[in-house]
Amino acid sequence: MDSYVMDQIKNWTIGIITGLSLVLFSVMPVQLFMVMQGSVTEKLPVTPADFTPAVRIIAFTDSHNKNDHVADAVDTAYELFDNDETYKGVDAFFGLGDFSSVGAEGDYINYVNTLKEHVREETVCINIHGNHEFKDGNYREYFIKNFGYEPDTVTEINGFSCIAFSGERGATEWTYTSSSLKWLDKAIGDAQNKAEGKAVFVFQHPHPWGTVYGSSVWCDPELNPVFNKHPGIVDFSGHSHFPMNDPRSMLQTTYTTVGCGAMATFELDKNCILGQHPDGYDPAAEMCVIEADNDGSVRIRGYDLLSDTYFCDYYIDDVNNRDTYAYNYKNMKAHDAAPVFPDDVKAGAYKNDNGEWVVSFDEAQVPEGYIVHNYKVTVKDSNGKSVVNDIFINDYYVIDEDDTFEIRLGADALEAGKEYTLTAKAESAYKYHSDTIKLKFTAG
Repeated sequence: MDSYVMDQIKNWTIGIITGLSLVLFSVMPVQLFMVMQGSVTEKLPVTPADFTPAVRIIAFTDSHNKNDHVADAVDTAYELFDNDETYKGVDAFFGLGDFSSVGAEGDYINYVNTLKEHVREETVCINIHGNHEFKDGNYREYFIKNFGYEPDTVTEINGFSCIAFSGERGATEWTYTSSSLKWLDKAIGDAQNKAEGKAVFVFQHPHPWGTVYGSSVWCDPELNPVFNKHPGIVDFSGHSHFPMNDPRSMLQTTYTTVGCGAMATFELDKNCILGQHPDGYDPAAEMCVIEADNDGSVRIRGYDLLSDTYFCDYYIDDVNNRDTYAYNYKNMKAHDAAPVFPDDVKAGAYKNDNGEWVVSFDEAQVPEGYIVHNYKVTVKDSNGKSVVNDIFINDYYVIDEDDTFEIRLGADALEAGKEYTLTAKAESAYKYHSDTIKLKFTAG
């Protein structure tokens, strides 16, 4: 490649890294201070029996052309709430971006056709761009042509301001421009000025940096200075594909941030290294159910479409009263606990249909609403030779009633009839550790 071109690419790359670093380090001290604030409560909130919504919104994100999951989300929402005794119906659907993989117009057409076939005419349906839509330079043209509205919109739903923010493609596929951030800042300010105690909802694709699970990398720190100026907002985002049923996907600082999981595949981290895709990460299909009353109360629930199960339920008594925020990091950690293995915990090994050895043991238990994130596992043979020594991410993102954890090994990893020793330690979402168990088992 021509040396001039190489120099330009080098300078462009350095400029982007430098710019992002300046943004990150400018928000880091403030954000870390905010995350560490908050008080510890005796217990976490429970939705009151008399909570009556005045609005109901369904949000989902990162479907990546899995339009069958989108159809399932819409259909399931109607099935759940058409005859709800407290508040009937669904007022709006919000898609938080990455409905495509490469941003091609055909992906827009297929996605929009799915929405037209399943979303009822009376139900509001708003979508935004994700970074995968930004991969095609015609993203704005495709958006307006197929959706029929601007990528950045404010929609009033039953008196609640719902801000959908796509921003604009910057120097890379993922950088908001200053003009788009000014639009967001003004939209939030205007909405709060007329909210009269109601919640103000913001929907965008990436997480604000340093907030919910996955936001250390799958984020945009440019959002933080805007959101930090507007206490009390409730923000919903995707991008990371990190599971919503991890309790760290809900965080309150001066505002409320919610990570909405994914509708295509999950991603997780191991030892804070992102990009992990353990067994069962594909498929994914989580949606977020958002309800609010006129006095500032908000209920947020996660729903797994693959198992037709709610897996989390958060209640905020008043989004405008930061003194009562219960889902701050300090309080969420305080209500977590070290995982505990059952007294009669057992281990075993068998060969699956693919001829692979599978080692299994009874799962450790944690408080309701929390998870075992991973297990540190060692397996040794009778001579003390290590067969396995690694950290394995727990399959908590798969909602089922299975109470055993399994590790797939190679076809020759174990020998049938031989005895092995397994040691395991469980780690919770907030880094509490179980006692180490030591179990003997015979392969096969």
